[in-house]
Amino acid sequence: MIHVCSLAKIEETVARTGADRMLSLLAAGTEVVCPASIRRENHLHLVMHDIAVAQEGMTMPGEEHVRNLLDFARRWDRAKPMLVHCYAGISRSTASAYIITAALAPTRNELELAQTLRALSPSATPNPRLIAVADTLLGRNGRMIEAIESIGRGADAFEGTPFALKIDG
Repeated sequence: MIHVCSLAKIEETVARTGADRMLSLLAAGTEVVCPASIRRENHLHLVMHDIAVAQEGMTMPGEEHVRNLLDFARRWDRAKPMLVHCYAGISRSTASAYIITAALAPTRNELELAQTLRALSPSATPNPRLIAVADTLLGRNGRMIEAIESIGRGADAFEGTPFALKIDG
């Protein structure tokens, strides 16, 4: 199970879910305190901005980010949940939860997965750059991109409501 939340909801989500693995996707300079219950080797902090096209002075999500994310996910024994968060719990984290699920359940239909994501999180607006890079790395031939485009932009929100995504549907 993957639990998705904002930076502000990390402690309560870990306490409520028993997650023992955490993926942080934050801009440089945004501090994150890893809960004491999560061992250092079970925390991956990827530094990037929530952008889809290059902008001066900002770090665009790239292939190295997605490769690190996929390696981290593939080392997960899935005995306990994983927490995935970004600043607001809307874009980088929802894209990453989608990517991890697609990688760990390779036969799962991309469109069904995107529709499930939308049903679980009305505000989810997965970062299109992360999705595009993952689509290429996972050999999905544009299906991940099309599926995420089909659900459109999520509802306006300052912070996403925490939700849980099952790997196997």
